[in-house]
Amino acid sequence: MTPPQIAAFAIIAGMMALFLWGRLRYDVVAMLALAASLLAGTVSPEEAFSGFSDDIVMIVASALVVSAAVSRSAMIEAALRWLVRRLNTFQGQMLVLVGSVTLLSALIKNIGALAMMMPAAIRMAKKSHNSPSLYLMPMAFGSLLGGLITMVGTSPNIIVSQVREDLTGQPFRMFDYAPVGLGLSLVGLVFLLFAYRLLPADRRAAASLGEAVNISNYSTEAAVPEDALVVAKTIGEFLSLSNSEIAVTGLIRDDRRRPVTMPDTVIKPGDVLQMRGQPDELERAAAAGGLTLARQQQAAEGAKAKLGVIEAVVRTGSPIIGHSAMRLRLFEQHGVNIVAVARAGNRMTERLGETALEPGDVILLQGPLDILPDSIRTLGLLPLAERELRLGSVRRDILPVVILAVAMGLTAFGVLPVAIAFFGAALAMIVTGGISPEAAYEAIEWPILVMLGALIPVSEALQTTGGTDLIGGLLSSLAMGLPAWGALALIMVVAMAVTPFLNNAATVLVMAPIAATFAGSLGYTPDAFLMAVAVGAGCDFLTPIGHQCNTLVMGPGGYRFGDYARLGAPLSLLVVVVGTPLILAVWPI
Repeated sequence: MTPPQIAAFAIIAGMMALFLWGRLRYDVVAMLALAASLLAGTVSPEEAFSGFSDDIVMIVASALVVSAAVSRSAMIEAALRWLVRRLNTFQGQMLVLVGSVTLLSALIKNIGALAMMMPAAIRMAKKSHNSPSLYLMPMAFGSLLGGLITMVGTSPNIIVSQVREDLTGQPFRMFDYAPVGLGLSLVGLVFLLFAYRLLPADRRAAASLGEAVNISNYSTEAAVPEDALVVAKTIGEFLSLSNSEIAVTGLIRDDRRRPVTMPDTVIKPGDVLQMRGQPDELERAAAAGGLTLARQQQAAEGAKAKLGVIEAVVRTGSPIIGHSAMRLRLFEQHGVNIVAVARAGNRMTERLGETALEPGDVILLQGPLDILPDSIRTLGLLPLAERELRLGSVRRDILPVVILAVAMGLTAFGVLPVAIAFFGAALAMIVTGGISPEAAYEAIEWPILVMLGALIPVSEALQTTGGTDLIGGLLSSLAMGLPAWGALALIMVVAMAVTPFLNNAATVLVMAPIAATFAGSLGYTPDAFLMAVAVGAGCDFLTPIGHQCNTLVMGPGGYRFGDYARLGAPLSLLVVVVGTPLILAVWPI
C-alpha cells in the first residue's frame, strides 16, 4: 500500500472507532476525520469544504423541511386517527398502524411518520388491553422499510443516487427505488403482522395521566411541607393512607440520601421522599399525604395560566440529552418542570434533579398549557398523548401534501433536478404558511448536514488514493467463485452489519464507492450493488442505537437492548433473502 492509502485507511478506521466509542457526536467525528485528512494530505485545502456545496446537503435539508411541513398537516393525522379508532381486531390494528407508517415513510422523514402514529398506537394498546411493546417496534421497523421506496424516503437513497451520477452521469430517479422498496415493504409488513409474537408481551404498562403512554416505573420526588398530613407518620402509614400502589425508594434528609428499607421510618418536615410508580398513583399519593411533587409548587406560583402535565419521550438529538433537570434550569428558561422520569429496563437511583437524561427516556413535563407546545418542540421531545394540543400552528388543508406531490412529480419525470425541486418545495411550504421560518430551521438536522459536508471529501479521498480499488479487490477475492447473487448479498450484508454502529449516511458515503469498484472488478454493472448498499444501510433492525426510530420507541415500548435482535435478526435475514433476487430482477447485472 502507498502512504496516501495507508493514511486514508487509518483515518477511516479511526473514524469508525470513534463512532463505535460513542462519546463524541457523529458530526464532531466527521469534522475530526476531515481535519485528519487535511493534515495527512489526502484532502487538499481547496477541496476541504467542497462537500458543503454538494447537492446532497441541499436535498437532505430541503427534504427535512418539506417532511416537517407535511407531518404538521392535521388532515393526515385526523384521517389516521379516525381510522384506527374503528379497528377492533389486533391484526387489523397492526395492519393499519404498521402499513400507515410504512407508506408515510416513503413520503416524509421516517421518524416524522413514526411520531405521527405513536400516540394512536399507544391509545389503541390501552383500549385493547395490550402491551405497547407489541405495536411500537413493528411500527419502527416498518418506518425503516418505507424509507426504501423513494429517493427522499431516507438519506442513504439520496447519497447513493449522487454516487451513481458521479459514476455514470445519470442519478437514480425519484421512483427508481420503488420496485425493490415496495417489494421489501410488503414482505416485511406480512412478517411483522405475525412475528410480533417474538416480542416481549409482558412489558405491560399501567394507566397514566390523561391519554398518555403507559409506563410503570416512573421515579419522582415529593417534598414534605411543615403542615403535611404525613408529618410524624411512618413510611408504612403513609402508604396505607395514600391507598396507592407506589414504592418509596429513598429519603433525602439534610441534603443526604438514605435508602428506605424499613416501613417504620418516621417522616419529618423538610424530608424529600423518592417514590416510584405509575403517574396517576404518584399524583394520588402526593395529594393524600399533602406532599409537593418535584418543583410543582414553584411552577404554580410562577404561572397564572392553567397548569398541565404531559408525557413525552426524549428524541435523539434533543438538546437536553446528557443534562440533568437541575443543570437545565427548565423552569427559569422555559417555564416548565420535569416532575418524573422513566427509563426502560432501569430503576432510577439518582436524585431527580441529578439524573442525566438519555435518548428514549420518558418524562412527565409540567407547565402552563399555553406554553407547553412550544417548550416541547424547543426541547426536542415527542408528546406521547393523543391531544388537541399541537406543536405550533397547523395547516388543516391539503396544500402541504399537494406541494410534496408536485415536487416528487417534477423530479420523477425529469422536469427539474431533485435539489431544485425540493428546495422550491421547502420555500413554497414557508411562503404559504405550511411551516414557519423558525420551525423550518428547527426541522433541519444540522449535525447531519455538517457530517455530510465533512465526510464527502474524506470519502472522495478514499477513492482518489486508490483505497476503494484496494478494498474492492479484497472483497473480490472473498467473492471468488460466488455466483452473482452471492456477491450482491455479500455487499448488502456488509452494509447492514456496519450501519448499526456507523451512521447510515456515513455508511453509504464509505460503502457506495467500494461497492461500485467491487462490481467493476467482477465485471458487473454498478446499479444493483449500489441498490444493495442503500437497502443494507436503510435496514438497521438490530440495535436501539443505530437509528433514531429505534431509539424513539425504546422507552415507551419498555424494550431492552436485546429485544431488537429478537425481531430484527429474522427480519434482516428476510431482507437479504428476498432483497437479493428482487434487486437482480429489477437491476440486471
